[in-house]
Amino acid sequence: MTYSKAKFLAVLLLVLFVCSPATLSAAKHTNVILIMTDDQGGWDYGFLGNKILNTPNLNAMAERGARMSRFYVSPVCTPTRANLMTGRYNYRTRAIDTYIGRAMMEPEEVTIAEVLKPAGYRTGIFGKWHLGDCYPMRPQDQGFEEVLVLRGGGIGQPSDPPEGAGKYTDPVLFHNGEKKQMKGYCTDIYFDHAMKFIEQNEADDKPTFIYLATNAPHGPFGDVPEALREKYKAMDLNDAYGYTLNPKRKNEKLYDKTSRVFSMIENIDQNIGRLFKHLKQIGAYDNTLVLFLNDNGPNGPRYVGPHQGSKGSVNEGGIRSPLLAHWPAQLKPGTVNGRIAAHYDVFPTILAATGVSKPKSLKLDGKNILPLLKNEADNWPERALFMQWHRGDEPTARTNAAVVTQNYKMTFSKPDAPGKLFQLVDDPGERHDLSQEKPAIAKWLTNQYDQWFADVSHTRPDNYAPPRIHVGNPKETTTVLTRQDWRYSGPKGKGWTRDARGVWLITVEEDGNYDLKVLFSKSQPPLPSELTMKVGNDLFHAVVPADQAEHVFKNVTLHKGEQTVDVKIIEGDIERGPMMVYLIQKPAGSSAH
Repeated sequence: MTYSKAKFLAVLLLVLFVCSPATLSAAKHTNVILIMTDDQGGWDYGFLGNKILNTPNLNAMAERGARMSRFYVSPVCTPTRANLMTGRYNYRTRAIDTYIGRAMMEPEEVTIAEVLKPAGYRTGIFGKWHLGDCYPMRPQDQGFEEVLVLRGGGIGQPSDPPEGAGKYTDPVLFHNGEKKQMKGYCTDIYFDHAMKFIEQNEADDKPTFIYLATNAPHGPFGDVPEALREKYKAMDLNDAYGYTLNPKRKNEKLYDKTSRVFSMIENIDQNIGRLFKHLKQIGAYDNTLVLFLNDNGPNGPRYVGPHQGSKGSVNEGGIRSPLLAHWPAQLKPGTVNGRIAAHYDVFPTILAATGVSKPKSLKLDGKNILPLLKNEADNWPERALFMQWHRGDEPTARTNAAVVTQNYKMTFSKPDAPGKLFQLVDDPGERHDLSQEKPAIAKWLTNQYDQWFADVSHTRPDNYAPPRIHVGNPKETTTVLTRQDWRYSGPKGKGWTRDARGVWLITVEEDGNYDLKVLFSKSQPPLPSELTMKVGNDLFHAVVPADQAEHVFKNVTLHKGEQTVDVKIIEGDIERGPMMVYLIQKPAGSSAH
C-alpha cells in the first residue's frame, strides 16, 4: 500500500472515531494555543528567580494560571518537538537528532493536529516545525491546515532559501507551501498571523488549535530587536549566569551574546502580552487554554537555578522547562504542582481539555496531567520519565541518558561506565552520586532504563532508518533537497561544512520527467566545476563554467521506486556536495532527454 493511501485510511478512521456529536459539542468551545520557544533555558524567567531578564507578561501568566514546576523536555529541539506533537517517545518516531536526515519524523505517526482537525478544529502552525521539510513530512501533510514556517532547524541554516540569508527581520518563510518574503521581525510575524487565525475562527464560531513555535532565542544572533539589545548591553550581566559558569569565560563576547539572547526573550514576552490582549478583544480569553514551554536548556552559559547543565545535557539545566497553563474558565490562579511530568504528556492533556477522544488504535506514552494542573489528583501514581540524546544515526544505550522519578534520578554518560544516582530534593546540583550508598535503587532504575530503551528501539523493524522523501506527488511538485536532510557520505561527510558530502533517500511515486537544478558554492577564485549527479541507476554529468553556481539537467526521467540521490562537485582538487537540489516535476506529456 502506498504512503498516501495508508495515510488516507488512517485519517479516515480518525474522522469516523473522533467526530461523534458528543465529542464535537464538548470540544467546540475550547481553543488551545501551544507556545514553545527555541533554546530559552528553563530558568530564563523572572518568576523563577532570574534577576536580569524582564518577563512581566510571562510572570503574569504564571500568576494567573497554573504551572508544573518539575516539567521535563529533551536535551535538544527535534526530539522535544516529536514528543510534543505525538505524545510518544521520539525514539519511536525516527526523529532522533537535529540534522543530516535524523530530524525527519515518520509520517505514519499521528500528530495532535491530526486528531483535533477531524473533530472540527481549525489547526495552524506558526514558526518552527523541524520534523521534515518535504512531502509527506511537512506540517500541512500532518494535520495543519494553516502553515507559516521556516525550513529545517532555523533561519540561517543550510535549509534556509538562498535569498533568506539568515534574516530574522524580513525573513523568507513558507506559507502553505509557498515561499513568501515577509516584512517585520520573525517572532512578531508568527504572533501576528496566529492572532489573525484565531480571530477569523472565532468569527466563524470554530474552535482553534495553534502551535506557535518561535525560532528565538536560537542563533544566529546578529539580527535581534536592537532597542532591547542596547538595554541589556548597558546592564551588569554578571548575575545572568549563576554559579555554573567558570569566571574565565566571562568576557565581552559572552556578554554581547547574552544581551542578544535576552533581547529575543523579552521580545517573546512582549508578544505574549499582545496575545492575551488580543484574546480579550475577540472574546476568547476565558475559553482559550494557552500552554507555554521551552524546548531544551539554554544555548550557552546562563542561570539555571540551583542546577547545572545546558542544552544537550541530561543534567537538570539541560532538560527542564516550566509548563505554564493559562485557562481562566478552568484553572485556579497561582496553582503550582510539583509532580514530575514531561513534553509527551501535553498531547493527552490537550485531548482532555478539549473533550476530544483518543483514537483507540493510538498508543501514547504520555499521561493526561490536567488533574495535576487543577490540583485534583490526590493519589497520582508513581512514574519514571526517560530522556536521552546524542549524535549518531542510531542511539546507543546508556549514552547521555537519564531516568527520573519523583525522588531519584539516574544518569548515564556512556555504555561502559556505571550510572550515577542522585536525590534531587537534597542535591539539585547533581553533585553527590549515591549509587554505591543505595545500590538497590541504582539497580532498579538501571533496569527501568534498559527496559525502556529496548521497548522504544523496537517500535518498528527498521526503527532508526530515516523516512524517505517522496517525489512526484501532486501535493509537492517541486521537491527541495537540502543538507538538513541528507545522510553522510564519503570522507568529508561530517556536518554542514562547505566541503561536506551527503546523499538523499527518496521514493519516486511514479515515472515522470523532471528538471534537476543543482545549487553549489564556488571556490575563491572560481574554477570550472565537474558536476556528477546520480539518481538510482541514472547518471547525469556536466562541466559548469567558473562564473556559474548552478546547473539544470533539463527534462530527464526519474523512475518509480526507492532511489538514492548523490551529487558530486569537483573544483580543482576539492570534492564537495551541493548546497541544494531542486527536483522540478514537468507537466505530463513532456518528453525526456
